Amino acid sequence: MREVLLKELSNSDIDWMLTTGSKDEIAPGQVLIRQGKPVDALYILLDGELIVSLAQSEDNPLGRAFAALEGGELTGREIARLSSGDMVGEIPFLEAYLPSTTVKAVTKSLVLAIPRQKLATKLQADVSFAAHLYRASAILLSDRLQQIINQLGNSTLVMSQPQLREILFIFAELRDSDIDWLIVAGSVSKITAGAVLIQGGRPVEALHILLEGKLTLAASEDDRNPLARAFSSLENVASSEKEFARLSRGDIVGETPFIEAPPPSFSVKAVEDSWVLSIPQWRLAAKLLHDLAFASRFYRVLAVLLADKQRGIVSRLGYGRLSYGKGQALDGSTQYENELSADFLAQVALAGARFDWMLKRIRRS
Repeated sequence: MREVLLKELSNSDIDWMLTTGSKDEIAPGQVLIRQGKPVDALYILLDGELIVSLAQSEDNPLGRAFAALEGGELTGREIARLSSGDMVGEIPFLEAYLPSTTVKAVTKSLVLAIPRQKLATKLQADVSFAAHLYRASAILLSDRLQQIINQLGNSTLVMSQPQLREILFIFAELRDSDIDWLIVAGSVSKITAGAVLIQGGRPVEALHILLEGKLTLAASEDDRNPLARAFSSLENVASSEKEFARLSRGDIVGETPFIEAPPPSFSVKAVEDSWVLSIPQWRLAAKLLHDLAFASRFYRVLAVLLADKQRGIVSRLGYGRLSYGKGQALDGSTQYENELSADFLAQVALAGARFDWMLKRIRRS
C-alpha cells in the first residue's frame, strides 16, 4: 500500500512529517503497539514488515469458545501483514480508543514515528493536511478491514455491525453548513419494501443517508466471481443471500467510491418503505476536491467508522474484551477500556438535534 501515502499526501505534507518525525529501527519480534495500551505516536512503515495480531486473556471464556469454534489459537492470532507505506497507530487520532490489536516487527524494520501531540496540533491547524491524512487513513483502514475479514472468514460479516451509532457520530462531527449542503446537493426518494438500493458487486453511484425506515445488508452466498454475480442480477437470476446487518435512521451506505474500495460484496434492500437522501457520487467528489475543510471532516468520519467496524469484529469474536471479576464493583475514579467519554456523550444531544433539523428542512422543501 506504499502508493497510498505518495498519492494522497502533498510534498509539503511529507516534508512536515519528515521534519517532525524520527526514524526508528525496530528489531525482529519487537512490539511496536501493544493491544490495550495507549499509543504515543503515528508510525509509518518505511522498510520491513509488520504483523498485526489479536491476543486474548486466558480467563475469558467467550474468547476460548470462539477460538475453539474457529480452530485457532487462543493468543497471538495473525490477522494482517503490513508492508512499506502502511500506517499504524492512527486510531487514537481518530477517536479515544485504545488499540484492539498488537503490532510487532517480522523482520528488521524502519518506521517514521510522529509524536501524538504534534500531529494533533497539525491536524487542527492545517485543514489541507488533515483532509489528505484522514483520506489516506480511511483507504488504509478499509484495506486492513478487508484483510481481517479474509483472515477470520466471511462469517465475521454477521458480527461487523458498528459499535457506534453512526447518527451519533456523523451528525456530531459535521457542521451545520455541511448538512445544509448535503440537503441541497442531494435528492430524497422513497425505497419501497423489498426494493434494492445498492446491488452487490455493482458500482455505487451515490452516498445514501437513511432518513426513515429500515434497510438490510445481505451478502451473497454465490461463489462465482463478482463480475458474473453482477451480470446475473441484470438477468434476474436468483442468488442466495444471507442478511448480516440492519440499518436505521441516520446510517449511511455507499461510501466505497470515496475511499477507492471495490464495489461492496453485499446488497442493500429496504425491509419496509423507507426514505433516503442520496447525494450523487460526482457532486460529492467535486465538493471534496474543492472544499478542504469539508473533506477533512468527511474523511475523518469515514476513517472513524471503519476503525469502529474493525473493533466491532475483534470485540464480537471475544478478543480484546475486559474481564471483570465476579462481584467486582466499578470504580468511578478508574477509566475502563471502551468507556464512553464525557465529551462524546455531550455530542449525542447535538447530533440528534442536527438530524432532526435536517429532517425538518427536507420536509419544508
